[in-house]
Amino acid sequence: MDELSKEKENLLLRLRKIEGQIKGIQKMIENDKSCNDVLTQIAAVKAALNKVGTIILEKYSKSCIAEYKNTENEKSIDELIETLLRFIK
Repeated sequence: MDELSKEKENLLLRLRKIEGQIKGIQKMIENDKSCNDVLTQIAAVKAALNKVGTIILEKYSKSCIAEYKNTENEKSIDELIETLLRFIK
């Protein structure tokens, strides 16, 4: 398995875990678990999702910078900045 495939599998594994956490939160709400417990799990999901986004953003940033270095096309840097701004909102 090449490096790209490993990265993709890692991201998919993380997303499947997040999916499981979301289903767990649904069950917690159905079972009237405490708000504290539910909010703790929501915080964990948010952190996990941010990590996935950060991994993807890092790879995307590197490709945009490499493209800029090869072509000096401002468009790639502008796209990177737009993406960064959307991600941090």
